[in-house]
Amino acid sequence: MKDLGDMIIPTYADVEAAHARIAPHIHRTPVLTSEYMNALTGAELFFKCENLQKAGAFKARGASNAVFGLSDEVAAKGVATHSSGNHALSLSYAAGRRGIPCHVVMPRTAPTAKKDAVRGYGGIITECEPSTTSREEVFAQVQAETGAEFVHPYNDPRVVAGQATCSRELMDQVTGLDAVIAPIGGGGMVSGTCLTLSNIAPGVEIYAAEPEQADDAYRSFKAGHIIADDAPVTVADGLKVPLKELTWHFVSNHVTDILTASEDEIVDAMKLTWQRMKIVIEASCAVPLATILKNREIFAGKRVGVIITGGNVDLDTLPWIKA
Repeated sequence: MKDLGDMIIPTYADVEAAHARIAPHIHRTPVLTSEYMNALTGAELFFKCENLQKAGAFKARGASNAVFGLSDEVAAKGVATHSSGNHALSLSYAAGRRGIPCHVVMPRTAPTAKKDAVRGYGGIITECEPSTTSREEVFAQVQAETGAEFVHPYNDPRVVAGQATCSRELMDQVTGLDAVIAPIGGGGMVSGTCLTLSNIAPGVEIYAAEPEQADDAYRSFKAGHIIADDAPVTVADGLKVPLKELTWHFVSNHVTDILTASEDEIVDAMKLTWQRMKIVIEASCAVPLATILKNREIFAGKRVGVIITGGNVDLDTLPWIKA
C-alpha cells in the first residue's frame, strides 16, 4: 500500500498478495468467445465470466481479500458493509468461510434474489431507503452497535486490490488485447483493472460502461471532478452508487473513456447474451456490450476483454418480461 496522506493506494504488490490470499476461496473464471458477437460488433470479444464466480459476482475477490487479511482480533468482531447486492452477498460468503459475523445494510428495493443469497450465506440484513444518504446513515448506526470492521464496497484499498486479480487472470488467459471494458458504478472493478493494466500492460486501453440514467461517473470524467447522484433509477441496479476518492484516483488517471447506454440498449444486450451465449448475466453486466454495440467504430478490429461482473438475477422479474 502507498500512503498519499489522505488516501491509501494499493500497489501491484498488493494485487499479487491478494491473488495468493484469495486463491483457495474463489474460482479462476473462464473466458468465453462468440463468433456471433464478433460478427455483430466487428471486434474480437473475450468475455471474462465473473458471473460464474463464487457468490455469483466478481466482488467475491475483493471481499475475500479484505476478510482473510484481517487479524484474528479484528475478525472476531465481524465485518459490516452497505451494498445493493453483490458486495453484500460476497462479503457474507467470505465471512462465512472464515466463520465470523457479517452485518449488511441493503436498500429495501434491492432484488429479492440478492437478499435471499445474503441470508443464505449467513449475512444479517438491515434495510434502508434506496438512496446513498439513507444507506450511509443506517450503516453508521449498525457499525456503532456492532463494532464490526467496515469493508466498503469499493472505496477500500483491500477491495480494489482483490478486484484487480480479475484483470490479472484475464491477461494470463488472453494475449494481445487492445482494450478492456467493464461496467462502472462506484468504480471498484474499473479501478482494479486500472491498477493491474497500468502495471503489466500499460498499452491496453481501459473503457468504463455506464447507464445513461445513472451517468455520474461519465459526467465526473468529463468535468474532472466527482459528481455524485443520490438515487438514480436504472435497470442496472448494481451501478447506482457514486465514485469515491480512491476509485476516482484510478478512473481519472487511467481510464481512456466512459461510454453510456440507454435502458433499452442495456436490456437488449442482456437478452442477446442470454440467447446467444447461454449464460445468465445481470443487467449491470450487459452495459459494456451495449456500449460496444452503440460505438462499433471505437472497437472495430480490436481484441477486447469484456468483464461480465455478475449473474445474480431475480428470475421472476426479468426486465424483458412485461408485467
